[in-house]
Amino acid sequence: MAAQHDTADLLDSALRVREAAMSATAGATGVDTVLAALSDVVEHDHASLSRWDPERRRHTTLAGSYPEDATAYIETRLHHDPVFPVLRSPARGGLWLRDVPAHLLAASPGFQDVLSPLGIEDGVAQCLFAADGRYVGMLNISVRRPRRTPDPARAVVTLLTESLAAAVASCDAPPPRKATAPGQAETGRPGGLSPRELEVLAELTTGRTNRQIAERLYVTPRTVGTHIEHILAKLGVPNRAAAAARAAAWGVTASP
Repeated sequence: MAAQHDTADLLDSALRVREAAMSATAGATGVDTVLAALSDVVEHDHASLSRWDPERRRHTTLAGSYPEDATAYIETRLHHDPVFPVLRSPARGGLWLRDVPAHLLAASPGFQDVLSPLGIEDGVAQCLFAADGRYVGMLNISVRRPRRTPDPARAVVTLLTESLAAAVASCDAPPPRKATAPGQAETGRPGGLSPRELEVLAELTTGRTNRQIAERLYVTPRTVGTHIEHILAKLGVPNRAAAAARAAAWGVTASP
């Protein structure tokens, strides 16, 4: 029965990702909302959606939470990585880190110099293709802890690629990123939290219960609980009250 509940939650989350992608494709919202919704499908430590610029021969990050050096690698060097030709195959439904052959990982600067120092143990790189077959960009998700096996989120991510590709292809390039100020989180977000985690953190300042937060964010109470666990771990605080105090100090507040 629990497995059925988990599957139902996952499908509901996938529908929200699709809706967010359709909204971004129509220009009503930004692609960052797609990543926020995607965090309910695959809990992650870092993620990004990038668009391929065929004229400049590089990727441009549309939304993401990777550190600056990892983002720079994705944008300017990933397409030269030995793993990339495997990723780029239209027949492949994404390449999960634990499925990469050992000899490719050993030869990959992206894993050896970027992901491994971050403690990444799992995740997926998913190339995105338009309906006419053009390569338009990439989804990258990285996790510091191995995901369970079998993992139904793998199939869901593959099913979402058409919607993600449409959102990425429709987005204008963002302005150049500003240099990171000393002491500022490289992600540009307090504590390096994901967009969805920041939403949950803001809700904690109101004293709302997990169920009330879930109703406001259109997720399940269990999902809210998982986000709170990650928030406490990332901020290094013992409980939700301490997290709420940190949010208040940062000026992070919930919408009415």
